[in-house]
Amino acid sequence: MIALTLDRIAEITQARLCGPARPTDTVTGPVVIDSRQAGPGSLFVALGGERVDGHDFADAAVAAGAAAVLGSRPVAVPQLLVDGGDDEVVAALGRLARAVAGELGDADIIAVTGSSGKTTTKDLLAQVLGRLGPTIAPTGSFNNEIGHPLTVLRADADTRFIALEVAARGLGHIAHLCSVAPPRIGIVLNVGSAHMGEFGSREAIAQAKGELVAALPDADAGGVAVLNADDDAVIGMAERTRARVVSYGLAEDADVRARDVGLDGSGRATFTLEIAGRSAGVRLALVGVHQVHNALAVAAAATELGMGIDAIAAALSEAGPVSRWRMEVTELNGGITVVNDAYNANPESMEAALRTLEALAGQRRSFAVLGHMAELGGRSRAEHEDIGRLAAATGVETIIAVGEEAAPIADGARSVQAWQGEVIRVFDAAEAAAALQGRLRPTDVVMVKGSRVAGLEQVVEQLACGEAAK
Repeated sequence: MIALTLDRIAEITQARLCGPARPTDTVTGPVVIDSRQAGPGSLFVALGGERVDGHDFADAAVAAGAAAVLGSRPVAVPQLLVDGGDDEVVAALGRLARAVAGELGDADIIAVTGSSGKTTTKDLLAQVLGRLGPTIAPTGSFNNEIGHPLTVLRADADTRFIALEVAARGLGHIAHLCSVAPPRIGIVLNVGSAHMGEFGSREAIAQAKGELVAALPDADAGGVAVLNADDDAVIGMAERTRARVVSYGLAEDADVRARDVGLDGSGRATFTLEIAGRSAGVRLALVGVHQVHNALAVAAAATELGMGIDAIAAALSEAGPVSRWRMEVTELNGGITVVNDAYNANPESMEAALRTLEALAGQRRSFAVLGHMAELGGRSRAEHEDIGRLAAATGVETIIAVGEEAAPIADGARSVQAWQGEVIRVFDAAEAAAALQGRLRPTDVVMVKGSRVAGLEQVVEQLACGEAAK
């Protein structure tokens, strides 16, 4: 973070200095919400939680070197106090991030949104842009009204790029995040069925995602909207922005496109990248053909930031997975391949995972451990049945549906009369792991996929522990 005195932070956050706080004391270190991460010169943000209240750890944070505590309940250490509880603390945090973003000079902020693929694309973007200069990006899906400003506040005078992902739980959320850290370049990946239960329709989801391009500066001021040419709802957002539009995709008229797309024996995509009449070969280190669109979005943004096609192709080919449980491939000693994609799930990402499993397995036996897809509203049963039918159609040997809400996956698979595979219903991840351990043989391939609340990463952990115990 750039150095700021406590009185300046109080002015920005609309807080008042309390306790032994001295106006000229300076915050030079990170802004943290976990007192265990506090260090010399840091600012500790105290929030109430379901189990603990951050204010109770104010003393520990200051003892570790924090210059002050930003909170809503008086404590006995140097404090920036706001009224109104956690909501006002979070609002103050956002104001601080907005002020810091405004003082970063030539640093470019690039924001990514979409129904799926945000985190992987953000991770790819950060690795590629890191070759051009110091780059800040959140770890994992740190994409809400708390994680967003905390990421921005990691930037300092040397930062050249900030790669962010922005998520929405409702209309106005992305617009708010863009007001905290105004992006110059906005990337929209797709509009799918994720959060259909909250938004009610794909059109409403598109309206929310489009808040990103609506927040971009005019083309004359350098604003660039990077839009997926293969998704009608995304490319249609061109009408909502004053920024210059750059399209990407497989479409022949896309500004940044891929041709000759294929998958190697490890399930990793290869393609020829084409930009402005030039081409370069790319062999991704990430698993799944759906990663091609993510890579194209990154290539488009990197081009706008001055990177040449050869350098982009090389960077994309060398970039690896960063965030956990997203197409994370593990090879067990017995020759069994496990693909852990358990971080989240929606109909589009489920389809991508199953297509990847089909390609990765080839002639080998394949197993799909599938949890439910959350937040689909009235479409939930039909969407789960469709996934079951798709899994059967791809030739999966065994489908394990985990939990009561995933039961329609089993029903859908059983409805495919030509399929000769096995369907197993289990209660939880432990039962899923037990079912696998009694069936797996060397060379088998296992895909684990479900919404975060299903906790299916535990299946992979238990398989690995079972192997270690042998």
